[in-house]
Amino acid sequence: MAGLGWFSLAIFAVMSLWWLGWIGLAIGTRQSGTAAILAVLGVIWIGVAWWLQSAPLLFPLFILWSVAAGTVLASMVRIITEYERGVLFRLGRLMGVLGPGLNVVLPVGIDRVVKLDTRTITVDVSKQEIITRDNVPVLVDAVVYFNIFDPVLAVTKVVSYYNSTTLLGQTILRSVLGQHELDDMLAKRAELNDLLRKLLDEATDPWGIKVTGVEIKAVELPETMKRAMAKQAEAERERRAKVIAADGEFQASQKLTEAAKVIATEPAALQLRYLQTLTEISVEKNSTIVLIPVDTPPLLGRKA
Repeated sequence: MAGLGWFSLAIFAVMSLWWLGWIGLAIGTRQSGTAAILAVLGVIWIGVAWWLQSAPLLFPLFILWSVAAGTVLASMVRIITEYERGVLFRLGRLMGVLGPGLNVVLPVGIDRVVKLDTRTITVDVSKQEIITRDNVPVLVDAVVYFNIFDPVLAVTKVVSYYNSTTLLGQTILRSVLGQHELDDMLAKRAELNDLLRKLLDEATDPWGIKVTGVEIKAVELPETMKRAMAKQAEAERERRAKVIAADGEFQASQKLTEAAKVIATEPAALQLRYLQTLTEISVEKNSTIVLIPVDTPPLLGRKA
């Protein structure tokens, strides 16, 4: 203990507690492997530091050794937010997934952490030119919603899960919609969305990706097709109007026939109908009405 100064002892004690604190932090975050490695490195540091601080001539080296150790330990902190997960690689080998909160990793490139966002990610699938089953060219764009359910697969099984999901969505969009007619794309959009989501989800499962929804945003038609569809809609409405008018005439004729049968049984009913008609047409007061009784005998051909 000769030559050991109080200043050296204080620095030695602080740095020893610093090492113990990091080891305890690693144990508290359930990283037993990291804690064991830190314990071994701590023993090595304490041995070297004890030897350096015991010799007055080596005191500057002791200070540098302590500062370097403190800086290296401070760089071991990795903070993972609640919506993230960290995939830990140690010397290139997969070690596991780091949860949210404070985590301790080994420095100097020994450990590498890849952070992944587990929130829902929105992918805007660019417009795709599709030839439908009935040979109609259309432009279709869609939106894909997905999230990461297995961070390990998303890192180790695919280079870029975002780009791969985007390109796969474009491919499946062209493949599926090309097998349907234009009327199905316009009228059965909900069923097509569900089919696209199912196919895309099955294809991305090996990547740790869960596709939660696919929505077809818009279907753009050529101008010639729009005009043809407008003519078709106009013709369909004209057909409905004519059918409705003909049906009305048919129903009116049936009612008139029934009314004529009723009036034929009571001749006085026809006279009452004349009077009701006069009441209706005299409301406007813009016409002259000549009333000829129904029971007046004809004058022409009368004998003197």
